[in-house]
Amino acid sequence: MFDQKKFFDTLKENYEKSIESYKNEISQYRTGKASPKLLDGVSVECYGSKSPLNQVASVTTPDARLIVVQPYDRSLLKAIETAIRNANIGFNPSNDGIVVKVPVPTLTQERRKELVKQLSQLAEKFKVSFRNIRKNALDEIKAAQKNKEITEDDEKKFNEKVQKDLNDYTKKLEDITKLKEKDILES
Repeated sequence: MFDQKKFFDTLKENYEKSIESYKNEISQYRTGKASPKLLDGVSVECYGSKSPLNQVASVTTPDARLIVVQPYDRSLLKAIETAIRNANIGFNPSNDGIVVKVPVPTLTQERRKELVKQLSQLAEKFKVSFRNIRKNALDEIKAAQKNKEITEDDEKKFNEKVQKDLNDYTKKLEDITKLKEKDILES
């Protein structure tokens, strides 16, 4: 039997997961301000395997232009420095024997425009995933109507609600994108 409440709760949950995933991905976009999140994608070769940087070191930002990475084991200093340099995120770390210092350079106007373009492409990718969520929901509604679990009027009403949800979450995604664009262009 078609459970309307469960159906729309699941739909909302799917959109929310996508929004969170999007926020997580864009948090790694550099805005010219230092943030530990900028190093989230870095993995360090240690003890025979790769480990996320935040599991082998403490990552802090003492000021807006510097990230400091303090390894839990000093023997990993060189490996951490190499991992950050090889991560292709535009940083040039150095170590002083105790910590790895990662200066965050100011972004050029050209780099800012490139980041905004990448951000737009990522937003478009998430909009496509939203449309896929909607398509699956509409297919489920159609199947429920075909199996006589809901009426044709219910089908029409539910389809409209699914479209409204898509519009609402697309707007939310666009608002998040505009904020991040502003952050990239103005910082």
